[in-house]
Amino acid sequence: MIARTIVDVPAAQTDRLFDYLIPAHLEQIIQPGMRIIVPFGPRQIQGFVIEVTATSDVPKLKSVQEVLDPVPVLTSELLQLGRWLAHTTICFQISAFQVMLPAALKTSVMKELHLLVAHRELEMPLQPLFQQNKKVLWKDAVDHLGSQLGLVRKALDAGQLVVHYVVKEKAKKKMEKWVKVNKEADLTSIKSSAHKQLEIIHFIEQKAEPIRSQEVLTATQSTRAVLKSLIEKKLVLEWDQETYRDPLQGVRYKPSPPLPFTDEQQQAFIPLKKAIVDKRSETFLLHGVTGSGKTEIYLQAIDEVMKQGKEAIMLVPEISLTPQIVSRFKSRFGEEVAVMHSGLSVGEKYDEWRRIHRSEVKVVVGARSAVFAPFSNLGLIIMDEEHETSYKQEDMPRYHTKEVAIKRSVHHQCPVILGSATPSLETFARAQKGVYTLLSLKHRVNNRPMPTVDIVDMREELRAGNRSMFSVSLMEALKRRLELGEQSVLFLNRRGYSTFVMCRDCGYVPQCEHCDISLTYHRSNHSLKCHYCGHEETMPVECPECTSEHIRFFGSGTQKVEEELTRVLPEARVIRMDVDTTRTKGSHQRLLDAFGNGDADILLGTQMIAKGLDFPNITLVGVLAADTMLHIPDFRSAERTFQVLEQVSGRAGRHQRPGEVLLQSYTPEHYSIELVKSHDYDTFYQMEMRQRKAAEYPPYRYMALVTISDPDLPNVIQKAQKISDYLKSTLGSETVILGPVVSPIARIKDRYRYQCMIKYKNEPRLTEALQQILQHYLRDTTQGKLQISLDMHPYFFM
Repeated sequence: MIARTIVDVPAAQTDRLFDYLIPAHLEQIIQPGMRIIVPFGPRQIQGFVIEVTATSDVPKLKSVQEVLDPVPVLTSELLQLGRWLAHTTICFQISAFQVMLPAALKTSVMKELHLLVAHRELEMPLQPLFQQNKKVLWKDAVDHLGSQLGLVRKALDAGQLVVHYVVKEKAKKKMEKWVKVNKEADLTSIKSSAHKQLEIIHFIEQKAEPIRSQEVLTATQSTRAVLKSLIEKKLVLEWDQETYRDPLQGVRYKPSPPLPFTDEQQQAFIPLKKAIVDKRSETFLLHGVTGSGKTEIYLQAIDEVMKQGKEAIMLVPEISLTPQIVSRFKSRFGEEVAVMHSGLSVGEKYDEWRRIHRSEVKVVVGARSAVFAPFSNLGLIIMDEEHETSYKQEDMPRYHTKEVAIKRSVHHQCPVILGSATPSLETFARAQKGVYTLLSLKHRVNNRPMPTVDIVDMREELRAGNRSMFSVSLMEALKRRLELGEQSVLFLNRRGYSTFVMCRDCGYVPQCEHCDISLTYHRSNHSLKCHYCGHEETMPVECPECTSEHIRFFGSGTQKVEEELTRVLPEARVIRMDVDTTRTKGSHQRLLDAFGNGDADILLGTQMIAKGLDFPNITLVGVLAADTMLHIPDFRSAERTFQVLEQVSGRAGRHQRPGEVLLQSYTPEHYSIELVKSHDYDTFYQMEMRQRKAAEYPPYRYMALVTISDPDLPNVIQKAQKISDYLKSTLGSETVILGPVVSPIARIKDRYRYQCMIKYKNEPRLTEALQQILQHYLRDTTQGKLQISLDMHPYFFM
């Protein structure tokens, strides 16, 4: 039998099936979807078995070396999905398969040198390496020998050493020791003076079931040595047993019953339930204002799916949303829920993935990659906050989670729910045309009022002499909340201390030496950082250009706001949530719990606090700079501004107390800010669609982006021009090719960047043309420095 395999080498030349002979002893084991180790050139690497056949056109085949999985890690559906993903996003098949697996299953290959002769036969510098051991890691040999590494080559040629490739997985199963009393042993042989041994025996005997060794030692306050002597006498039996790591750190959730539906929720639920019962692939847009009870609909829809013995995937856009969502799902469905997001350790992700793979759970809650959960009996996929850009993957394969969810729903014949208070224009337009089914929730639960929104014109504040980042009305509102013992949320879409540093005398702004972008000041270590390549340098005391001492910060980030808050409101307790304060494991949960328990008066943060949070005591939301996103050179900037302002204002007044929102802006008359006042999505949609139609942007046209980069500027310009000319001559006359032009950030990590934009309505030749470009520049991209990246549905143009 022959295993047709995709090998783990992400390159154009290897993006095809390679045939390997299956040894007789593995014929019963190997199935499509398994990972195997195969010889590839001089090395051994991982591959995915795509199909098993009886014949091959290749005359001389190498054999499969090893099987990594006892059962396939990819189902036949996921294998199909991977091939579709590779085709639609124009990426390598191996990249598509790898993105479906947890990091733990991605292997690393370690080279080892094995000694074939007595170590004294080696040349002197090599001898100490092999004195203790017959095998040595290649990297240890490199460290030890330095410039004398050529001696290894000689020893290999002489047959004294041989290279072995060892494939290691990144996570191991977690094993724990368990014990029970040996029923056949004579327990009377224990001396009466051996009190600790007797205590351990009595404790284990009281338990009907086996028990963890560690629990025994803790309960009896004994040492390992005492237990070991009982094991050696065969009075107690001990063995290793696999256990799952707990990503929730032992948190226990109180069960919560389903809540009664409002009339509006009931109306929205009826067609959903029908699609679930009829096993129909249908995409629903659940468009509900903030606080209208979308999550309860999700929970009851999943309950309906589980009654039919099926599984569900619940997607949330960011890890910061998972603590609150997970607690609601765990309270409702208990142990049936697995959690998958980037905040878990490699081992925890591995264990959660294995629980899903073994069908031990029915629901997965997670971020983008959870859409690939290896369920084989899916009954429902939910995408909460469907408009969020974090659902778009920015590396290969550049997929959008929504497209993958809909593709899977067609295979499993199950519905998809896209939920949002501010759907993306493309989604809402499809719902208006009847491609998706629109379900609306126009009111909050219990008819609670939407928060009142006031817009503060910061230009007027400046004219009145207020140079601080807080307007007079926001300051008064914060003080009022402190007096009443209520909580406030302050939103600013910038982390760090300030946006950039500038010399007041000559106008010099420190730039990153590897990217064409200004550096951001970070207060914690008094340094300037590039948020693109990570370059860091110390904050200058004087201007490098004119030696003036007047080099100061401009703009303000969350760190600076926090400092300013403690200065003007010393009595306020502030929790800051941004990328810098939530780096450590479980920090999202810790900070949100602290705020929920009333340990702080003000929650200050970036994007991650804008959505999903539901705390009864928040009555004020302040947005410090409503227009930070409005002036980014991107056709979606008005849409993103409206979405984030509407989302963050929805955090206020969700329970008994009414909410108030203050938006500080320098362009208060812009419709994306003005319409937040009336929470009027429909008017915003119509105004924004008029702009999109005039400029022929999505949803009126599709877009694709080709980015060309190289350390050599003339080479980039030349290649970009050739690519643009080729596209213009190949694609239809209706298709618009814009460019080549310099990318908005012209240089990142010392690479110059140019881009071509393609706008099209129906272009059957596009995929083929882009594949031809990659094929044509194959040599330059594999052997030279040139990089060509293709994005079939771009969300970021910087």
